[in-house]
Amino acid sequence: MISVLIADDEQPAIDELAFLLRQDPRIGVIHQASSGAEAIRLLTRETVDAAFLDIHMPGLSGFDLARALGRFEHRPALVFVTADEEGALEAFDLDAVDYLLKPVRAERLQRSIGRVVDALRPQAADASPPSEMIAVPLGGTTRMIRRDEVRYVQAQGDYARLHTADAGYLVRVPMADLEKQWADAGFVRVHRSYLVALAHVSRIRLGSDHPAVVVGGVELPVSRRMLPGLRDRLAQSSVRARP
Repeated sequence: MISVLIADDEQPAIDELAFLLRQDPRIGVIHQASSGAEAIRLLTRETVDAAFLDIHMPGLSGFDLARALGRFEHRPALVFVTADEEGALEAFDLDAVDYLLKPVRAERLQRSIGRVVDALRPQAADASPPSEMIAVPLGGTTRMIRRDEVRYVQAQGDYARLHTADAGYLVRVPMADLEKQWADAGFVRVHRSYLVALAHVSRIRLGSDHPAVVVGGVELPVSRRMLPGLRDRLAQSSVRARP
């Protein structure tokens, strides 16, 4: 059973979310706070597994509260629940498990609770940590995708397009930033326009006049300047070219 905190300055919003949460058998005790300061006071007395935070609250905002919770010995999984679509990228920076837009739909909340459960599940000593969640805008809404779903990234000016098996998502993050941030997650720059996930590489051709890698059935060029770095990363990984 998951204990949760709902922090929102509007009581009807708290009541509605609490009602929806109670419909899920995985949810146990539900604490409520009408401000960030009240949430801090409550969490000095109680330990919760997940915090559902509104962003725009008087005094401490939801983002301020999330930063404060980072200093707690037991940091709850964070889910932002808001009508503000513009805060998704900052939520991503704060390691949020999910980002829900009001009005919250029951089926969407169930998926969010599932992500909380996954985040709280103890990891075996040899298991990989949970994949980072990425907030991406999609037709006036915000969707959270797992980083390990991203096969390759394509530079588009000051933006980057994240390609998964199903779609491409445009995010306002420079390619150079993603290259640095995602290096430890198995992503390597192969061209000024492409960053690839080595785990999704199915074929490699480096010895020809036109070196390339194949990711999800898409052939991507490898620039001569990037070849040495790619060879080094391949030598360190379990990825091998297919005959």
